[in-house]
Amino acid sequence: MSIDAVPGGLLVRQLDHWLPGALHRSRRATLALAYAGDPGTAEAALRVVAGFADRLRGRRLTVLVLADGGPELPARLGVVEAGLPGDVAVHVVPGDPARLPVVLKAAGAAGAPLLTLVDGAAPEPALLAATATGRPAEVLLSTTTTTATLRPALTAAGFPLVTEVELVPADGAPARLVAFGTGLDKSLEAFKEALWATGADVAAAGIRYRDPAGDLLDVGADPPTGPLRDALLAELTRHGPRTVTELRRHTLTATAYRAGDAGHALAELLDGGAVTRDPEHGRLGGDVLISAGPAPAARSTV
Repeated sequence: MSIDAVPGGLLVRQLDHWLPGALHRSRRATLALAYAGDPGTAEAALRVVAGFADRLRGRRLTVLVLADGGPELPARLGVVEAGLPGDVAVHVVPGDPARLPVVLKAAGAAGAPLLTLVDGAAPEPALLAATATGRPAEVLLSTTTTTATLRPALTAAGFPLVTEVELVPADGAPARLVAFGTGLDKSLEAFKEALWATGADVAAAGIRYRDPAGDLLDVGADPPTGPLRDALLAELTRHGPRTVTELRRHTLTATAYRAGDAGHALAELLDGGAVTRDPEHGRLGGDVLISAGPAPAARSTV
């Protein structure tokens, strides 16, 4: 797997989560794929859609492919499109991602579930604002690292939940920044699961993840918890006691890790005496309050 193929792998896995929910919420939904470069992942996305043919009855799914793929792109996609049910409308639109706001408006994507992939384009405010018009709206961005973070731009566009990770090749090739914006906790968790589910292929390609805190992480089924322990301890030191639920949310949005990884890291911090919990015993559930620092020594009664 090349670094350029990673966003496509994430898109395919996210589609497996997004499509059932979108089709359950609304009688119509839109999948928008906008490419500044090679639109190769569009075929894989259409194959995922084909796998949900039985759930599309009575629903309307519009797939927009915005790319400068040349005259052969419609023919390439047409092979897959021929196997799609009539409830799926595929529109191949020539141009670059800057045209996305106009294309989405023309397709009537606003007000219904919308998942957008923007691959290789700069995160311009007008473009991101257009991706946020869905109800609900989700966007997967992939770009070369001309900026340190995509979080402010996505937040300003109206995505309350944002996470990002940098893909760093071992061979010194340019890194790539991948970000995901949504308003749904379950979608954010699904994206993080997808991020680590592609771990074997990513690792085999010599790619590591750079956490927003700057840590380089070796990709695998069980990510190293050391950087997450440091991140959670720093959060507790900066802002004071937090519940497990709040720390899980911090893990999802501010680190490259999954929510479930927070539980493992907190258990290790507790075992090492770096943090305390209230109540002291019982399940490490969402309402347990975690504080930085060792437990105070018991007073002598002598």
